[in-house]
Amino acid sequence: MQKIRILGNNSLQLKGKIKISGAKNAVLPSIAASLLTEEKIRLKNIPLVKDVFTTLTLMKELGAEYNIKKKLLSIQVKTIRSYEASYELVRAMRASILVLGPLLARYGKAVVSLPGGCAIGSRPIDLHIHGLEKLGASITLEHGYIKAEAKNLQGTEIKFEKKTVGGTENLIMAASLTKGETILKNCSLEPEVSSLCELLAKMGAKIEGIGEETLCIKGVKELGGATHEIIPDRIEAGTYLIAGALTRGNIVLTHTQPKQLSTIIEKLKFSGAKIENINSHSLRIIGSQEIKPQDITTSPYPGFPTDMQAQFTVLMTQAEGTSIITETIFDRRFSHVNELLRLGANIEVSGDKSIVKGKTLLSGAETIATDLRASASLVLAGLIANGETIINDIEHLNRGYEKIEEKLESLGAHIERFRE
Repeated sequence: MQKIRILGNNSLQLKGKIKISGAKNAVLPSIAASLLTEEKIRLKNIPLVKDVFTTLTLMKELGAEYNIKKKLLSIQVKTIRSYEASYELVRAMRASILVLGPLLARYGKAVVSLPGGCAIGSRPIDLHIHGLEKLGASITLEHGYIKAEAKNLQGTEIKFEKKTVGGTENLIMAASLTKGETILKNCSLEPEVSSLCELLAKMGAKIEGIGEETLCIKGVKELGGATHEIIPDRIEAGTYLIAGALTRGNIVLTHTQPKQLSTIIEKLKFSGAKIENINSHSLRIIGSQEIKPQDITTSPYPGFPTDMQAQFTVLMTQAEGTSIITETIFDRRFSHVNELLRLGANIEVSGDKSIVKGKTLLSGAETIATDLRASASLVLAGLIANGETIINDIEHLNRGYEKIEEKLESLGAHIERFRE
């Protein structure tokens, strides 16, 4: 079992420059989109994280051939070998559900396991299913699997009851090969959704309104190959920004897009950090000696991202006062709190809120990672906790952060990955 060891101290100041990797949440739907064509898709700036390789394992089972050379992925699905996404793979990564729309649109058939439970709360896929049914698919749930068939999908108007990133992506991909015009309303605005739309447009899809809540998609008979660069990972960038604020550091982030970080930057500035754009793809954060408390509420993009909630909680443990953090996206997304309490944090959870009382001196302890972003929060806390912090079950961390220990070590952290 892999673990991470951090020798932290509350006077640590991280300094240096790091390169932000490609976005995990952008590359996964882009890989699924290769099911929509028999031609080759080339994806640049691939993050070498576990979720990517899990997705590629699934794609190979479905019939894909692929090759990764450095940060370039070439993938092609000439013929389908299987229509089924097994439980073993879907339970390892919920984003596997994104093959449902493409399989149904190109092949008229899909069998995809229900994802099951999740450590950060329920994430129902009924919005995916209802949307595909409106396009004309026949869907049944049997023995834990979604069984979908469609002879002729037909464009229509669909309004999502609430924002759903995966649902939006699944429906966009399905509608690209659907007869007629599909209008999707109340779409998610995340940059990763726009990135997928841009890839599909390069493949020949006709999509109007990219980046807006209403998308108009005119179905085409077939899609072709394309080359597409994966956008930077805004959550990884946000995590390192918080590391800079937390340690009163001086960190330059390259290969990022500051515009996609505007809400996170605004909150960090309010807490006292100085952040400046070096150019359109780089920025610098200089942490303040005094961190100001503040309240945050997670919400869909462009609001404060739920994927940054755990990391921001750590920052607020070092603020001079009380902060209230409200989670509106997922239930049960406070699993990191119990582990932070072990490090000495003063946090109380009440319903969808966590009340963080600072400033508290953290001390190293043995912890366990419960999900991807909780893992990142424990790494951040370990940096400033006096003494040794051990993080167990870092498989979660491997899913979304590429070489996190190497990047932090280059900034001056004492951190290592080891096996026991």
